[in-house]
Amino acid sequence: MPQIAAYAAQSADQPLVPHTIERRTPNSKDIAINIRYCGVCHSDLHMIRNEWGSWGETLYPCVPGHEIIGTVVAVGKEVTKFGVGDTVGVGCMVDSCGQCSPCQAGEENYCEQGFTLTYNSKDDYGHTFGGYSAHIVVDEQFVLSIAHKNNLAAVAPLLCAGITMYSPLRHWNVDSTKKIGIVGLGGLGHMGVKLAHAMGAHVVLFTTSPNKATEAKNLGADEVVISKDPGQMNAHAASLDFIINTVAVPHNLDNYLSLLKKDGILCLVGIPTTPHPSSHVFNLVAKRRAIVGSLIGGIKETQEMLDFCAKHNIVSDIEIIPMKDINQAYERMLNNDVKYRFVIDMQTLRDER
Repeated sequence: MPQIAAYAAQSADQPLVPHTIERRTPNSKDIAINIRYCGVCHSDLHMIRNEWGSWGETLYPCVPGHEIIGTVVAVGKEVTKFGVGDTVGVGCMVDSCGQCSPCQAGEENYCEQGFTLTYNSKDDYGHTFGGYSAHIVVDEQFVLSIAHKNNLAAVAPLLCAGITMYSPLRHWNVDSTKKIGIVGLGGLGHMGVKLAHAMGAHVVLFTTSPNKATEAKNLGADEVVISKDPGQMNAHAASLDFIINTVAVPHNLDNYLSLLKKDGILCLVGIPTTPHPSSHVFNLVAKRRAIVGSLIGGIKETQEMLDFCAKHNIVSDIEIIPMKDINQAYERMLNNDVKYRFVIDMQTLRDER
C-alpha cells in the first residue's frame, strides 16, 4: 500500500509529529485525493488527547482532520460522479452501514451501526487516518462536489463547522419568519450567524465578550447580547423561536431556555467533555420548550449545504497555517486566539519531505 506523509499523535500526552501512514490501493468505487487544505476542528484536539473516552478510546497513532479539500488524482472503474482533476471535499464520515433506516433516508450521520469516522474508526486496514496527511482514499459515496471556485482553503471548515450549523437550521425550518439565537462566536458560531442570516432569519448573537459585538454584526447578526449582563438577557425573555448553543464547556442552560417562546427549541451542538448542569424542569414545561441535539449532517444534506454556501458566497473566516505549526495552533485555539478557524496548507507537508 502507498506510503503517505502525515502528522500524528502517538499518545494522549504527546504533540503531533511527522509520521508515515499507509493508504489502501483504490478499489473500483474509490476516489484517490491529493489533499490541498485541511481545517483544524476543536474535535481534533479532544480526540488526540483522548478526552472523549465515553465515545470510544482514541486509537493511536491518531492522524486527525475531517475538513478536507483536495483534487481527484485517480478513480475506480465503477466511479461515476467524479473524474481526475475535480475539486472535492471529505467531511466527518467515510462509510456507514448503508442498510439501516437513517442510511436509507440519507442520514448516514445517524447510522444505527455507527458511521465510520474519517479518522479514529476501526476499519479493514486497522483504523482510519484523517486529513492531516498528503493523500486520502474514500468511497465515492462519501465524497462531495465543491462548487466554490475561489478561496478553497476557507471552504474546508464547511465540511464540519458549516454542516454542524446548517443541519439544525434546516431541520427546524429556520427562515425569514424566525428570530433565532446563536450562542458563542467561534468556529461554529460564526458559521451559524452567516448561514442563518443568509436564510433570512433575525439573528441574535450571544457572547460573553463585548469586543465581539462589531465582528458579529459584520458577519450578519442583527443584535448582539452580552450574556453576562442580566439586563440584556432579560430584555430577550420569551422572544426567540430557536437557539443553537455552540459552547463546548459546561454551563447553565436555563439562562437560554428562558429566552425561548412557547414551543421554542434549544439545540446543543457544542459537546463538553463533562455534562452541563441539569436544567430546571419548570423552564421546559411552562412553555413546552425543548432541549435537542444535532450531529453534523448526512451526505445529501452536506452537499446541499455546500451548494447553498457557494450560491450565497459563504465561506469560513480562516487563518492559514503550515503543517509544522499545528501544535502551536492547538494552544492558540485553547486560548480563543483564532478568528475563526485554522486551515492547514497541506503543500507545506509535502515540502517538508
